[in-house]
Amino acid sequence: MKLSDIVLQSFRVAKVFRENTDKINSFDFSPSGETIVSSSSDETIVIYDCQEGKPKRTVYSKKYGVDIIRYTRSSSTAIYSCNKIDDTIRYLSLHENKYIRYFPGHRKTVVALSMSPRDETFISGSMDKTIRLWDLRSPNCQGLMRLQGKPVCSFDPEGLIFAAGINSEMVKLYDLRTFDKGPFATFRMHHEKNCEWTGLKFSRDGKLILLSTNGNSIHMIDAFSGFLIHTFSGYSNSQGLTFEASFTPDSQFVMIGSDDGKIHIWNGVTGGKVAVLEGKHTGPITCLQFNPKFMTFASACSIMALWLPTIDD
Repeated sequence: MKLSDIVLQSFRVAKVFRENTDKINSFDFSPSGETIVSSSSDETIVIYDCQEGKPKRTVYSKKYGVDIIRYTRSSSTAIYSCNKIDDTIRYLSLHENKYIRYFPGHRKTVVALSMSPRDETFISGSMDKTIRLWDLRSPNCQGLMRLQGKPVCSFDPEGLIFAAGINSEMVKLYDLRTFDKGPFATFRMHHEKNCEWTGLKFSRDGKLILLSTNGNSIHMIDAFSGFLIHTFSGYSNSQGLTFEASFTPDSQFVMIGSDDGKIHIWNGVTGGKVAVLEGKHTGPITCLQFNPKFMTFASACSIMALWLPTIDD
């Protein structure tokens, strides 16, 4: 996959899906890049086939609702947080539409969910000011961290460490094998008064961390030193919404949606804006991810859009 400024500028919406009647809360590409699983406030989970460009299956979660959803390392199962009844995380067979396991423990809304790329481990962060470590094979919490504020968290691409962004002012790095001993690195950041961190992601090469906010800027820091490399701004977020920012798979570009239906892309090396793409979105683009394997990306408001380049570089 060779991305360049010109190729990114050429992306256009190739397919629009209107399967949902309400906001899409999150989506996730399967590790193979062949399917997308999405969750919506209309209490549905929709699976899309990326290669054929069509919806494959709809699963309902009417009793519990569905908020953040993530594939496990298998494209036939997913974990998700709920927005009705309780804050238990559920492990679902997408093929059989059966729950495999429940993970109770959080007392407030789950705001972060990250699956390990190497084994059956996942982490969750909640408004109850805890991060919990889990194993898909056991309903019992494998580790618990009590924090001073709301967390965002994610595994690195190797699945050996995880990062926790706490209180929108510091990033802590933990070794998975010795996390109970505390972080091996802590980076203090300038605290922005007007917004809070809403997401944390590593670049595919593991060298960079992207911090999303509910304000008008996102921050890219060095994953080893915590040094602030770039702050990207100039996109519209007048309502203080949670927008998902993402790296491209080559770790070279950063992208985010906006509340006016546009997608903004920056060069992660120079920090310069590369493209502003017009989507077919009627509402704020809250979810945005690049396919890990194929030259396509997806964006979502209450509709899901698949994008393709119109030129080859």
